[in-house]
Amino acid sequence: MNVAEFASVTADPGLGEPILDNPAWASLTGPHIGFSERLGGAARYLPEVAPFVAVADHRDPQHWLDAAELVGPGGTFAIAGSGVTPPSGWPVEIIEGVQLVDVDLVKEAEPAAVRLTAADVPEILDLVARTQPGPFRPRTIELGTYLGIRRNGQLIAMAGERLHPAGWTEISAVCTDPAFRGQGLATRLVSAVAAGIADRGERVLLHAAARNVTAIRLYLSIGFRLRRLTTFHSVTVSD
Repeated sequence: MNVAEFASVTADPGLGEPILDNPAWASLTGPHIGFSERLGGAARYLPEVAPFVAVADHRDPQHWLDAAELVGPGGTFAIAGSGVTPPSGWPVEIIEGVQLVDVDLVKEAEPAAVRLTAADVPEILDLVARTQPGPFRPRTIELGTYLGIRRNGQLIAMAGERLHPAGWTEISAVCTDPAFRGQGLATRLVSAVAAGIADRGERVLLHAAARNVTAIRLYLSIGFRLRRLTTFHSVTVSD
């Protein structure tokens, strides 16, 4: 499947709400303000929590200068959004992505899942390093509920909560040890995390790299719909 072609036909910006157009900014200036540092039109997660920076308006040059002051010369940060263009001369690496929202996902508890805590972070970081679901820092677990499944005491699969625009929660860090894939563990964990989100009266969103076609197919098959294409940038502030 060519994801770009598929998205051009099925993406529906009408799904969800405008707050999802800049979910990191909405999180950092809203429910996650306690994990943030802000300067003018820029905000970032504390470095030990997450690598993400957001600007209120990527078209405003001053907001990029605010971001530069937050992270310092030579600092690298992650920022996402459609049409985001960092200042000329700042080194940038780009990954195309998609934003998905829950339309008819089945939400139910998973009896085999356990709540992960700070004590589990070393195992989480090991699993993340082997499966590469996206960035995870030592305090990322504080952003929300993380559930895991163990076999013989070993953490083999997990999923949890990350960005939190008001009224919404992003499911993230969905990963399964390669030796245990094909057993539906990711689906069960996503469903269980989503059940907790729904219990709070909130809705669910997801982000994925567009190249991760297997994961996107899974999410679409279990009740997510494509809201829009987005772009993930790794930006380094020029000296």
